[in-house]
Amino acid sequence: MASIETIKEKLKDMDSTKIFFTDLNGRLMSLPVNPDDIELIIENGVGFDGSSISGMATVDNSDRLLFPNQESFRIVEFKDEKIGFFIGHIYSDPENRALADPRAVLENVLAGAETEYGFKFMVGPEHEFFLLTEEEFGDEVHSDHAGYFLSTPHDKGEPVRNRIIAVLKAIGIEFEKAHHEVTPSQHEINLKPIDPLNGADRTVLFNFITKKVANEFGYHATFMPKPFNGFNRSAFHIHLSMQDLDGNNLFYDKDADNNFSELARQFIGGVLKYARETSIIMASTFNSYKAYVLEREAPIIRSWGFRNRSSMVRVPYSQTPAGMRIELRNPDPAGNMYLQIAILIAMGMEGIKNKIDCGKPDIGSTYKKKYNIRVWDKRFLPKSMYEALVEAEKSTFLKKVLGERIYNNYMALKTKDWEDHRIHVTPKEHQKYLSI
Repeated sequence: MASIETIKEKLKDMDSTKIFFTDLNGRLMSLPVNPDDIELIIENGVGFDGSSISGMATVDNSDRLLFPNQESFRIVEFKDEKIGFFIGHIYSDPENRALADPRAVLENVLAGAETEYGFKFMVGPEHEFFLLTEEEFGDEVHSDHAGYFLSTPHDKGEPVRNRIIAVLKAIGIEFEKAHHEVTPSQHEINLKPIDPLNGADRTVLFNFITKKVANEFGYHATFMPKPFNGFNRSAFHIHLSMQDLDGNNLFYDKDADNNFSELARQFIGGVLKYARETSIIMASTFNSYKAYVLEREAPIIRSWGFRNRSSMVRVPYSQTPAGMRIELRNPDPAGNMYLQIAILIAMGMEGIKNKIDCGKPDIGSTYKKKYNIRVWDKRFLPKSMYEALVEAEKSTFLKKVLGERIYNNYMALKTKDWEDHRIHVTPKEHQKYLSI
């Protein structure tokens, strides 16, 4: 961790100094501050109006403090500016963490897993996004018409991805792979595994860098899950492994079937059990639920499988014990990364605590099985935001993990979002019903 003196000296060469955090929706927020005051700000925080941030505070009790995390300090250099970057912690007063700070939820889940069970985790989110020609949606919004793994010149986004990777590398963040995804204008960059808290912080940083670099190339980067009909969505697949305090991978068992341990199966059991009532965290927007369709690489049913991309929880092929992990495939990048990772771990811990059976793994594509599908079918993930809200409203588990303040604030935000869509008349309705 850089000393205060080192940080103060480096900030002299910055064009701006910003503290980043997320609202409950997961949208990036930043507060530029005077670098000359950084020592006082680290010690005492800086005030802001919490009632103007979604889900943070009410107008009659709105004062909040933002404390920069000294360990998160980075110098991020773009073509047009150099930024002193901090992740922020939100407090209600100098002594008390704000009850609506989503980062605190992840901190609490991780602390509980380590204290009660001696478990630690590594995560490797997959970052998918679209590069569009405009911020407004229109006929010419695609930046290319390439597909999965296509190379230049068809893949117009490769220079953008390379620049994002270079900016990340300059601040010590290494990537594993990067490529064009299945849908036109869609891209993916995967970073190396890291602990969950830094993984969520790094996602904040990644999203910011991606949008800034795209803008340098004249593009608009969006993490909207499904902008286009008939194409795949952008997902936020979360790869996760669990270790003991000595670093041994607890998902690996050399004597188990597929070397997949009983603890890992119990972890998946918890994830499957609570998948419906936590869906509003993993798929948090009205648009998110338009992705859960057959043959589009988004899960539709609560299930798991070895190397099966139609399963909600996939166990990827691993060449080494250290690489044994699970991949959760239902989240998307429109959500709050702190809450998504926290809920995933909390679900799994409930599975271990209660020894929940995950059932048999999927054999073959879940898309090709014949289901007698009902309007309300608990075998499936929720098919709409409304269905997800009903499940979340009944959930004692979700309230326990989030805490009453965040749970109530979050549900109020999402219910309002649903109601806004429910009462809005669309061009599709005009097309179908004006002739009546």
